[in-house]
Amino acid sequence: MNKSAKTLIVFFIILGIFLVIFFVSNKMNEVNQSQVTNENNKQSSDINNLSNINLNEKKQNVINSVDNLNINNLNEYLEKNNTSIEEKEISNFSTPLSGDENRLENIRISCNTINGKILKDGETFSFNEVVGKPTEEKGYKEADVIIGTKLEKGLGGGNCQVSTTLYNACLNIKEIEIVERNPHKRKVSYVEEGKDASVSYGTLDLKFTNHTGSSIMILMNSEDNKVTAKILKI
Repeated sequence: MNKSAKTLIVFFIILGIFLVIFFVSNKMNEVNQSQVTNENNKQSSDINNLSNINLNEKKQNVINSVDNLNINNLNEYLEKNNTSIEEKEISNFSTPLSGDENRLENIRISCNTINGKILKDGETFSFNEVVGKPTEEKGYKEADVIIGTKLEKGLGGGNCQVSTTLYNACLNIKEIEIVERNPHKRKVSYVEEGKDASVSYGTLDLKFTNHTGSSIMILMNSEDNKVTAKILKI
């Protein structure tokens, strides 16, 4: 065999070795790339699952947290906690509803304003702060109000029945401290004597402090010919 033939054989051997190395290296890169892709997909899936878990936990916390509780999601809150208004209720009181349309409307507005109010343990409720000044802009109308011993017309007439109803609901709970309560100077028809609580924005208020060791929610409405106040321990 001459020198040229030997050189050619060596060349093809080297070329073959190079092609084998190239092929094996390429296959290894494909395997590694596939492993990296699978790992990335797994991490992405884990992140998505974790995000979904966090979102579900956040939603659960929102439902279960008193800080996010209001009258609009009360039923959902009770359902998630497998309870009911009746089970959470620690007091209720009702007074008979009467009077002209203006008075009834004033009572309805004030009840709706208070309805769903949450009072944390240690906090004090103020009727005047929650309801505010009765104005025409809020929808209040002129109705009978007691000024001293006289009956006169004034915006928000009827509010004293709302405050009185709430006051009596509070009296049933020894852990609620009555901070301020002012009786009328003449007897009212909707509650027994000595159990009324008059209010007048800027002068007379109904205030009480929650010492139940838990948050409470006040529910109020003027339906079925009566004003009703319920207090839930939440």
